[in-house]
Amino acid sequence: MEPVDPVEPVETIAVIPYAALAHSSELGGDDVIEREPIEAKLVQESQTIAKSPEKSRKDRWPKRVFLFVIWATGGTFCIASLVVILAVLTAIPVLQLIAFGYLLDVAGRLVNGATFSDSLLHLPQAGKIGLAATAVFIASLPTQLLVHWESVSQLINPGSSEASQMRLLAIVSCFFALGYLAWAWIRGGDLKHYLWPQPIRFVKESWRWRTWKEAPDRLWEFTASLEIPRLFWLGLRGFVGTLVWLIPAVLLITVNRNGETGAAGLVGVVCVGILGVALLYLPMLQAHFAAENRWSALFELRTIRRDFRRAPWAWFWAMVVGLVLMPVPLYLLKIEATPREVMWLPCLVFVAFILPARIAEGLALRRARRAKEPAGAWPAISRWTVRLLMPVVVATYLVFVQVSQYTSWDGLQTWIQQHAILIPVPFVGV
Repeated sequence: MEPVDPVEPVETIAVIPYAALAHSSELGGDDVIEREPIEAKLVQESQTIAKSPEKSRKDRWPKRVFLFVIWATGGTFCIASLVVILAVLTAIPVLQLIAFGYLLDVAGRLVNGATFSDSLLHLPQAGKIGLAATAVFIASLPTQLLVHWESVSQLINPGSSEASQMRLLAIVSCFFALGYLAWAWIRGGDLKHYLWPQPIRFVKESWRWRTWKEAPDRLWEFTASLEIPRLFWLGLRGFVGTLVWLIPAVLLITVNRNGETGAAGLVGVVCVGILGVALLYLPMLQAHFAAENRWSALFELRTIRRDFRRAPWAWFWAMVVGLVLMPVPLYLLKIEATPREVMWLPCLVFVAFILPARIAEGLALRRARRAKEPAGAWPAISRWTVRLLMPVVVATYLVFVQVSQYTSWDGLQTWIQQHAILIPVPFVGV
């Protein structure tokens, strides 16, 4: 028998029926197969019926755009919810340390190599809290409207039946909203749970005790996942360590409280100079402290100086963002004292400005940790150029702090209440 020529690769799939195989075995086909193997190429079925690349891409791009819009909208809402939550915490004494610890933790995670989304810890939980607050606001609108109509009816015609009806409808609306929200939270508190209440499932499961008995445990697990004690402890240690660096500023306040003398002015100038030197390292020391989670890391100047050698320009731009671009405009909000009732509103702006500053500092220190030890003339020129520019950055910041003691509500306390390195909070009126 003549040898069989190899089969050319084709974009098809050969299918051999089972009956044909059985028939070949009866005729001694096994011997033929052993002596004369058949070469073939198997290809995926999708390759034979695939569409043209242009048409396939045209079919996919609307779906990709839609998914991107959904992803971007959800991410933006979660970040906005996070900023609002941090602003509310910043406006509450003691709980301010939780917000401060979170800002430090963002920088520390970036230093340790986390991505941007991973550095913003508990972002999904913040989105759920923001969604729940939005749902409560929307669900309460009908009740508030009915209460308003009831009060108007009482003013026009006291004791009328219309006022009683409005009051009854307001009570019914309130209980309906509470039930609707509770049912959505029991099922997970996602957007789909608010939009579709699953009435059939509600009828089947709402009256059962096991549907509701796990709610306290799930609420506790959700609260524990926020790591509030860890963030509070991180913020407390960072706050105390930063105050140690600000002792010159405390001394500056002390010597200027009792009048203007020559000695007081000289001591004040010296303290401002010492504070300027501290500000050259303090933002990066805070990021280093958050990354190492050690209080002593706040005073490891040698480590930070080595990091500066590896990425001087990243250091420079991070300090420009952290000491000038973001904090300086916020001093305008400190001119007038903020009433405690609406303190969270300016805190919203403060957190929105300081969070990018912490991100920039974390990214700069991460770049320095990943870079190799520089060698040569150009790295040396870069280092000395940045060393000459850094005092200008710090001096610009100190000029605004100096001016703010005359324009801000609390005067000399502005040397301690520095939102660039401490809690991002405005001055508070009584």
